[in-house]
This record gives sequence, C-alpha cells and structure tokens, in this order.
Amino acid sequence: MKNRDSSILYLLLGIYALMINWYYNHNLLFLLLAWIFWPVYLVYELLTGGLSGGAWKTIPMSYFK
Repeated sequence: MKNRDSSILYLLLGIYALMINWYYNHNLLFLLLAWIFWPVYLVYELLTGGLSGGAWKTIPMSYFK
C-alpha cells in the first residue's frame, strides 16, 4: 500500500509541474520536455523563485476558474 501512495504523489507532482509549465510558456514543445524531465523542471522553478509570492497556489487555481 505504501508503494501505491508514493506513486499517486509522484503522478500529482508531475501534473503540477505540467500545469506550471503551461501557465508560463503555452508551448507544446516545452510541455513535452517538462513532461519528460518534470522532476528537474519542478526543482528549477522552486530554486529560481517561479513559485514564490503565492504563485504555487495561484497557478493551479487559474485552471479551475
């Protein structure tokens, strides 16, 4: 059961990374690259401040408005 919980978290973080990429770029090529390398992209966004100032919750909310 523990393995399944971690795989669901892995999937959700991957989808979150794709949502961030699409919010900033709107480019299918960059979306494909982010899909392949999403852990690296997510760490990059965290380190460069792309998710600071409340953007980490504003970006997902923008898809559901």
